[in-house]
Amino acid sequence: MTSTTSRPVATSARSATSSLVLRVVGAVLALAIGYFHVTDQEGFPGKKGDDSAPYIQDLYYVLEVAAVVAAVLLLVKAVKAGWFVALGVAAGPILGYVLSRGPGLPSYLSDKGHWFGDPGKPFTEFVDTASFVCEIVLLVLALSALARLRARR
Repeated sequence: MTSTTSRPVATSARSATSSLVLRVVGAVLALAIGYFHVTDQEGFPGKKGDDSAPYIQDLYYVLEVAAVVAAVLLLVKAVKAGWFVALGVAAGPILGYVLSRGPGLPSYLSDKGHWFGDPGKPFTEFVDTASFVCEIVLLVLALSALARLRARR
């Protein structure tokens, strides 16, 4: 009898530890994405985009705030909301990267065709790649965490 009652407790403790580790990893990834975007805009307040497309800088600010919000939500156990915000922190820049390098964004063509960074700034290649890797990992992690939460209902 005691072995059957202790087994769910052990499984529950293992699940809680696993959940904490995944939430911490998610929070670190979200903060890394925010950091890489602050670096890409050359610090804060930053200067991404140009006068003809000031919305690019605004999108960077939204992403950077969302990254901090996602990290805080994940760490204070607002798990579902945290993973939803983390999903946006991951998916938003991926979409922006593809659109800005591919067809270009309205009034913003300076990154068009620069899939592997700005040829004049070799450091941006590292930042772009590192951020992209973090975004992909966070996207997969957030999607799997949300799927797991949905399956528990």
